[in-house]
Amino acid sequence: MVTFGGAYAVLAYMAQVVVADFGWLTPDQMLDGLGLAETTPGPLILVTQFVGFMAGFQTGGYGLAIAGGLVALWATFVPCFLSIFTGAPYIEWISAQPRLNGALRAITAAVVGVILNLSVWFGLHVLFGNAALDLRGPFTIWTPELASLDRQALVLACISGLLLMRLHLGIGWVLAICAALAWGFSALF
Repeated sequence: MVTFGGAYAVLAYMAQVVVADFGWLTPDQMLDGLGLAETTPGPLILVTQFVGFMAGFQTGGYGLAIAGGLVALWATFVPCFLSIFTGAPYIEWISAQPRLNGALRAITAAVVGVILNLSVWFGLHVLFGNAALDLRGPFTIWTPELASLDRQALVLACISGLLLMRLHLGIGWVLAICAALAWGFSALF
């Protein structure tokens, strides 16, 4: 209920809160959850379940892991359904109001920034082995340790960008090529 813009806006907020604020998961564990979520449809529910399960498991084993997963399920679906059922009759009316429509466009612009934040956080933790949390006034900034740069991940990211943006290959081909390259890197190094 505190974010707008769908799953990616919530995931950025969740990654920040779960890792930096509460310390329920490590950055590596959150990356595992985000990676898992991107392999199937429904990224939000998979990540919330993963976070709830892992936070419960690390606190008290399988019993709390199941309880954490159930609480995450409840907290994910109930607010969404309540919002949909109470707001659905007014969607067309809201979009016809010029001021409200302008506010919705502003929210959309903010969501793009939130998604960019998630992309930067995700990329930072994939490309660097160590990143320190730095609090500068009201801002929380992750600062990477440059010596911990994962050169193989950087090469794969650059190749992926080239394949997608220059050669316009489909995502399936890019995944297959990068998986083969990653396997080759692991066999060589």
